[in-house]
Amino acid sequence: MDTVASTARWHNWSGGLAFEPAVVARPNSVAELREVLRRAADRDATVRPVGAGHSSTPLVQTDDVLLCLEGLPVGVLEPPRDGQAWVGAGTRLHELGEHLRRYQLAMPNLGDVDTQAIAGAIGTGTHGSGRGLPSLSAQVTGVRLVTAAGDLRQIDAGHDPELLWAAQVSLGMLGVFTAVRTRVVPAFQARRREWGLPVDECLAAFEDLLTVNRNVDFYWYPRRDDAHLRTVNPVDDDPGPERVPASGCTEDRVGPSDAALIKRRALRFHETEYFVPASAGPACFQEVRHRIRTRHRHHAAWRVLYRYVAADRAYLSPAYQRDSVTISIHQNETLPYREFFADLEPIFLAHGGRPHWAKIHQLEGRALLSRYPQAQRFLAVRERLDPDRRFLNGYLCRLLDL
Repeated sequence: MDTVASTARWHNWSGGLAFEPAVVARPNSVAELREVLRRAADRDATVRPVGAGHSSTPLVQTDDVLLCLEGLPVGVLEPPRDGQAWVGAGTRLHELGEHLRRYQLAMPNLGDVDTQAIAGAIGTGTHGSGRGLPSLSAQVTGVRLVTAAGDLRQIDAGHDPELLWAAQVSLGMLGVFTAVRTRVVPAFQARRREWGLPVDECLAAFEDLLTVNRNVDFYWYPRRDDAHLRTVNPVDDDPGPERVPASGCTEDRVGPSDAALIKRRALRFHETEYFVPASAGPACFQEVRHRIRTRHRHHAAWRVLYRYVAADRAYLSPAYQRDSVTISIHQNETLPYREFFADLEPIFLAHGGRPHWAKIHQLEGRALLSRYPQAQRFLAVRERLDPDRRFLNGYLCRLLDL
């Protein structure tokens, strides 16, 4: 096991978060992980687990033990059965597709990027886009974790669904995930198309496009005030371009579903994202569009992403019991972003928005918890599994009014 005193500042993926933990622990087995947690308990130290460090908020920040999952077993841990697969918690999403293809399987959906570890993606409510397609968290049917006391525990939908609904989006507060059991689908080849079109036409057609395409979303470019629509469908069930009010197809490629859903990018960015009720999506977007065009067009260098996420039952899911539209604002890592993002936040809140846990936002405490009907049920589970607050940090305490 690699457990060393920290000698340098830790930086997240975008570079927007930096801190210096006292210790960085990299256990290479579940047994070593249990020992790390027992030692932390002995000296009353706090522990924050980290996967790929893709989150923009200070979820992993700690002055004590930063626990890296990269050394734990990855990939598919045992033969899949009944449309479900146990996957190592530290497995990066960009590697998961290859692991699953060995069993002729695939994830039901993925997000826009695939740099995250699956535990981090699940723990923060990461999602893709498509009618009837919920977040990655909602696909989880079981979790194996190590508690703050170093004990092994398995949470299973069949035995304790309420505990699972707490674990599905848990921000690393219930224990350290070692494996997750996720629903999978038969592997399929998918066709990805991208189209350029006026943003108003794209927004007007979006509901119809959701009904005929497996995956659909669009980017709006503030400076040009036009849109880039993306559709992804199985190659043997592709509706074709007839219902797309587009000026032309700018990309057309076929590949494994996981590769088709992802867009590779070299540039890094900061991001804020809110989930609003699906019915409020168009109006919310138009207000965001107007504000950016009138106040921020001169420095809004990146696009705005519009997606659709199906409702789920996870207590802290931003899509809890409501189909949602998500609107993501991006900014290049080298450019100012905090005032820009903060100026848009009141629009999202006025439309009933809930922030993505891993993206930059200013909502905390009661103002945040009031937007989650089952927040107190989650907090009761957190208290039961970690009464000594081993997995909390200052940010999480402010966030959840603890």
